[in-house]
Amino acid sequence: MRTLILGDVVGEPGRRLVETFLPELRRELQLDFVVVNGENAAHGHGITERIARQWLDELCVDVITTGNHAFDVKEIATFFQKEARLLRPANYPPGTPGGGYVKLHTTSGQEVLVINLMGRVHMPPCDDPFRCVDAILAKERADIVFVDMHAEATSEALAMGYHLEGRVAAVVGTHTHVPTMDAKVLPGGTAYVTDLGMVGPYDGVIGMKKAASLSRFLRAKADRFEVAEGDLQLHGLLVVTEGKKATHVERVLRTL
Repeated sequence: MRTLILGDVVGEPGRRLVETFLPELRRELQLDFVVVNGENAAHGHGITERIARQWLDELCVDVITTGNHAFDVKEIATFFQKEARLLRPANYPPGTPGGGYVKLHTTSGQEVLVINLMGRVHMPPCDDPFRCVDAILAKERADIVFVDMHAEATSEALAMGYHLEGRVAAVVGTHTHVPTMDAKVLPGGTAYVTDLGMVGPYDGVIGMKKAASLSRFLRAKADRFEVAEGDLQLHGLLVVTEGKKATHVERVLRTL
Protein backbone atom coordinates (compact mmCIF):
# COMPACT_ATOMS: atom_id res chain seq x y z
CA MET A 1 0.00 0.00 0.00
CA ARG A 2 1.19 3.51 -0.81
CA THR A 3 0.29 6.26 1.68
CA LEU A 4 1.01 9.98 1.63
CA ILE A 5 1.09 11.80 4.98
CA LEU A 6 1.23 15.61 4.85
CA GLY A 7 2.48 17.87 7.64
CA ASP A 8 0.66 20.78 9.29
CA VAL A 9 -1.26 22.78 6.67
CA VAL A 10 -0.93 26.49 7.52
CA GLY A 11 -3.59 28.98 6.46
CA GLU A 12 -4.80 29.82 2.95
CA PRO A 13 -1.31 29.34 1.42
CA GLY A 14 -1.16 25.81 2.80
CA ARG A 15 -4.67 25.00 1.63
CA ARG A 16 -3.74 26.26 -1.84
CA LEU A 17 -0.78 23.88 -1.92
CA VAL A 18 -2.98 20.93 -0.97
CA GLU A 19 -5.60 21.83 -3.58
CA THR A 20 -2.93 22.35 -6.26
CA PHE A 21 -0.73 19.31 -5.71
CA LEU A 22 -2.74 16.55 -4.02
CA PRO A 23 -4.65 15.46 -7.17
CA GLU A 24 -1.43 15.14 -9.19
CA LEU A 25 0.44 13.50 -6.30
CA ARG A 26 -2.34 10.94 -6.06
CA ARG A 27 -1.76 10.01 -9.72
CA GLU A 28 2.02 10.37 -9.80
CA LEU A 29 2.69 8.40 -6.59
CA GLN A 30 -0.19 5.94 -7.19
CA LEU A 31 -1.56 6.61 -3.74
CA ASP A 32 -3.96 4.32 -1.90
CA PHE A 33 -4.40 6.42 1.26
CA VAL A 34 -3.87 10.06 2.31
CA VAL A 35 -3.54 11.57 5.81
CA VAL A 36 -3.27 15.35 6.32
CA ASN A 37 -2.63 17.28 9.53
CA GLY A 38 -5.05 20.22 9.42
CA GLU A 39 -4.74 21.86 12.81
CA ASN A 40 -3.44 25.16 11.38
CA ALA A 41 -5.56 25.23 8.22
CA ALA A 42 -7.85 28.11 9.27
CA HIS A 43 -5.82 31.35 9.36
CA GLY A 44 -2.99 29.45 11.06
CA HIS A 45 -5.06 28.28 14.05
CA GLY A 46 -7.53 25.38 13.99
CA ILE A 47 -9.74 24.06 11.22
CA THR A 48 -13.25 24.87 10.03
CA GLU A 49 -16.03 22.51 9.02
CA ARG A 50 -15.93 23.93 5.48
CA ILE A 51 -12.22 23.16 5.08
CA ALA A 52 -12.57 19.68 6.54
CA ARG A 53 -15.54 18.85 4.31
CA GLN A 54 -13.73 20.08 1.19
CA TRP A 55 -10.69 17.91 1.92
CA LEU A 56 -12.70 14.81 2.80
CA ASP A 57 -15.36 15.07 0.09
CA GLU A 58 -13.69 16.87 -2.82
CA LEU A 59 -9.97 16.10 -2.45
CA CYS A 60 -10.60 12.57 -1.10
CA VAL A 61 -8.35 12.95 1.94
CA ASP A 62 -8.94 9.81 4.01
CA VAL A 63 -8.14 11.16 7.50
CA ILE A 64 -7.44 14.61 8.97
CA THR A 65 -5.34 14.76 12.13
CA THR A 66 -4.86 17.76 14.43
CA GLY A 67 -3.11 18.69 17.67
CA ASN A 68 -3.08 21.44 20.29
CA HIS A 69 -5.04 23.83 18.02
CA ALA A 70 -7.79 21.30 17.29
CA PHE A 71 -10.55 23.33 18.95
CA ASP A 72 -9.37 26.89 18.24
CA VAL A 73 -12.22 27.57 15.80
CA LYS A 74 -15.56 28.32 17.46
CA GLU A 75 -18.17 25.55 17.16
CA ILE A 76 -15.77 23.06 15.49
CA ALA A 77 -16.31 20.69 18.43
CA THR A 78 -19.73 19.82 16.98
CA PHE A 79 -18.15 18.68 13.72
CA PHE A 80 -15.56 16.61 15.59
CA GLN A 81 -18.52 14.78 17.13
CA LYS A 82 -20.14 14.14 13.74
CA GLU A 83 -17.13 13.31 11.54
CA ALA A 84 -15.07 10.29 12.62
CA ARG A 85 -12.38 11.00 10.00
CA LEU A 86 -11.49 14.31 11.69
CA LEU A 87 -9.30 13.40 14.65
CA ARG A 88 -8.12 15.21 17.76
CA PRO A 89 -5.35 13.79 20.00
CA ALA A 90 -6.47 10.48 21.51
CA ASN A 91 -4.76 11.34 24.80
CA TYR A 92 -6.94 14.38 25.48
CA PRO A 93 -8.88 13.84 28.73
CA PRO A 94 -12.02 11.65 28.68
CA GLY A 95 -15.08 13.63 27.64
CA THR A 96 -13.26 15.72 25.02
CA PRO A 97 -15.42 15.99 21.87
CA GLY A 98 -14.54 13.77 18.95
CA GLY A 99 -12.28 10.76 18.64
CA GLY A 100 -8.55 10.21 18.65
CA TYR A 101 -8.41 7.31 16.23
CA VAL A 102 -10.39 5.89 13.33
CA LYS A 103 -10.42 2.62 11.41
CA LEU A 104 -11.19 2.66 7.67
CA HIS A 105 -11.14 0.27 4.73
CA THR A 106 -9.23 1.02 1.52
CA THR A 107 -10.63 0.24 -1.92
CA SER A 108 -8.44 -2.89 -1.93
CA GLY A 109 -10.10 -4.07 1.27
CA GLN A 110 -7.26 -3.39 3.72
CA GLU A 111 -8.21 -2.10 7.16
CA VAL A 112 -6.23 0.97 8.22
CA LEU A 113 -6.09 2.37 11.75
CA VAL A 114 -4.96 6.00 12.14
CA ILE A 115 -4.11 7.23 15.65
CA ASN A 116 -3.58 10.90 16.60
CA LEU A 117 -1.41 11.55 19.69
CA MET A 118 0.00 14.66 21.36
CA GLY A 119 3.22 14.98 23.33
CA ARG A 120 3.43 16.34 26.86
CA VAL A 121 6.82 18.11 26.80
CA HIS A 122 6.26 21.89 26.40
CA MET A 123 2.69 21.22 25.28
CA PRO A 124 -0.77 21.86 26.82
CA PRO A 125 -1.87 19.40 29.52
CA CYS A 126 -2.91 15.99 28.24
CA ASP A 127 -2.77 12.36 29.29
CA ASP A 128 0.21 10.03 28.75
CA PRO A 129 0.47 9.34 24.99
CA PHE A 130 2.53 6.17 25.51
CA ARG A 131 0.00 4.44 27.73
CA CYS A 132 -2.82 5.81 25.61
CA VAL A 133 -1.52 4.26 22.39
CA ASP A 134 -0.80 0.98 24.18
CA ALA A 135 -4.43 0.85 25.31
CA ILE A 136 -5.70 1.54 21.78
CA LEU A 137 -3.49 -1.14 20.22
CA ALA A 138 -4.56 -3.62 22.89
CA LYS A 139 -8.19 -3.39 21.82
CA GLU A 140 -8.04 -2.48 18.12
CA ARG A 141 -6.77 -4.65 15.27
CA ALA A 142 -6.02 -3.51 11.73
CA ASP A 143 -3.92 -4.51 8.74
CA ILE A 144 -1.94 -1.25 8.87
CA VAL A 145 -1.51 1.35 11.64
CA PHE A 146 -0.34 4.94 11.21
CA VAL A 147 0.41 7.29 14.13
CA ASP A 148 0.62 11.11 14.01
CA MET A 149 2.72 12.15 17.03
CA HIS A 150 2.07 15.87 17.50
CA ALA A 151 5.04 16.83 19.66
CA GLU A 152 7.29 19.79 20.49
CA ALA A 153 10.25 17.77 21.78
CA THR A 154 12.20 15.76 19.20
CA SER A 155 13.17 13.35 21.97
CA GLU A 156 9.53 12.58 22.77
CA ALA A 157 8.71 11.97 19.11
CA LEU A 158 11.71 9.67 18.65
CA ALA A 159 10.92 7.82 21.87
CA MET A 160 7.42 7.15 20.52
CA GLY A 161 8.94 5.81 17.32
CA TYR A 162 11.00 3.28 19.23
CA HIS A 163 8.14 2.52 21.62
CA LEU A 164 5.94 1.50 18.67
CA GLU A 165 8.66 -0.05 16.50
CA GLY A 166 7.38 -3.27 14.98
CA ARG A 167 3.83 -2.65 16.18
CA VAL A 168 2.75 0.04 13.70
CA ALA A 169 3.57 0.83 10.09
CA ALA A 170 4.52 4.48 10.68
CA VAL A 171 5.10 7.09 13.38
CA VAL A 172 5.30 10.60 11.93
CA GLY A 173 6.00 13.74 13.92
CA THR A 174 4.06 16.97 13.40
CA HIS A 175 3.77 20.36 15.17
CA THR A 176 7.18 22.08 14.88
CA HIS A 177 6.61 22.97 11.20
CA VAL A 178 10.30 22.28 10.52
CA PRO A 179 11.04 19.29 8.23
CA THR A 180 13.66 16.94 9.63
CA MET A 181 16.08 14.83 7.60
CA ASP A 182 15.75 11.60 9.57
CA ALA A 183 13.05 9.82 7.54
CA LYS A 184 13.79 6.09 7.69
CA VAL A 185 12.36 2.64 8.23
CA LEU A 186 13.32 1.32 11.67
CA PRO A 187 14.60 -2.28 11.83
CA GLY A 188 11.23 -3.48 13.13
CA GLY A 189 9.44 -2.30 9.98
CA THR A 190 8.11 1.03 11.26
CA ALA A 191 8.53 4.15 9.11
CA TYR A 192 9.64 7.15 11.16
CA VAL A 193 10.32 10.89 10.82
CA THR A 194 10.67 13.39 13.67
CA ASP A 195 8.71 16.09 11.84
CA LEU A 196 7.03 16.04 8.45
CA GLY A 197 7.42 19.80 8.10
CA MET A 198 4.54 22.10 7.27
CA VAL A 199 2.52 22.67 4.13
CA GLY A 200 2.58 26.44 3.83
CA PRO A 201 4.70 29.61 3.61
CA TYR A 202 8.36 29.23 4.59
CA ASP A 203 9.12 32.96 4.16
CA GLY A 204 8.36 33.56 7.83
CA VAL A 205 8.69 31.92 11.22
CA ILE A 206 6.88 28.55 11.29
CA GLY A 207 4.32 29.93 8.87
CA MET A 208 3.76 33.34 10.45
CA LYS A 209 4.98 36.74 9.23
CA LYS A 210 8.47 37.56 10.48
CA ALA A 211 7.62 40.90 12.11
CA ALA A 212 4.89 39.45 14.31
CA SER A 213 7.06 36.51 15.31
CA LEU A 214 10.04 38.72 16.14
CA SER A 215 7.87 40.96 18.30
CA ARG A 216 7.12 37.94 20.51
CA PHE A 217 10.78 37.84 21.44
CA LEU A 218 11.59 41.56 21.41
CA ARG A 219 8.59 43.30 23.03
CA ALA A 220 6.51 43.06 26.15
CA LYS A 221 3.32 43.42 24.07
CA ALA A 222 3.56 41.22 21.00
CA ASP A 223 2.02 41.90 17.60
CA ARG A 224 -0.85 39.77 16.36
CA PHE A 225 0.19 36.66 14.42
CA GLU A 226 -0.60 36.69 10.69
CA VAL A 227 0.05 33.93 8.18
CA ALA A 228 3.08 34.57 5.93
CA GLU A 229 2.68 34.59 2.15
CA GLY A 230 5.89 33.66 0.33
CA ASP A 231 8.04 30.58 -0.44
CA LEU A 232 5.19 28.09 -0.49
CA GLN A 233 6.27 24.50 0.13
CA LEU A 234 4.38 21.25 0.55
CA HIS A 235 6.16 18.71 2.75
CA GLY A 236 5.14 15.16 3.47
CA LEU A 237 6.19 11.53 3.50
CA LEU A 238 5.40 8.65 1.17
CA VAL A 239 5.17 5.39 3.12
CA VAL A 240 5.16 2.10 1.22
CA THR A 241 3.95 -0.92 3.17
CA GLU A 242 3.84 -4.65 2.55
CA GLY A 243 1.58 -6.47 4.97
CA LYS A 244 1.76 -4.69 8.32
CA LYS A 245 5.31 -3.35 7.83
CA ALA A 246 6.82 -0.34 6.08
CA THR A 247 9.38 -1.20 3.40
CA HIS A 248 10.19 2.24 2.00
CA VAL A 249 9.88 5.94 2.90
CA GLU A 250 10.43 8.93 0.67
CA ARG A 251 10.35 12.63 1.39
CA VAL A 252 7.80 14.51 -0.75
CA LEU A 253 8.34 18.20 -1.61
CA ARG A 254 6.43 20.47 -3.98
CA THR A 255 6.74 24.25 -4.31
CA LEU A 256 4.70 27.15 -5.69
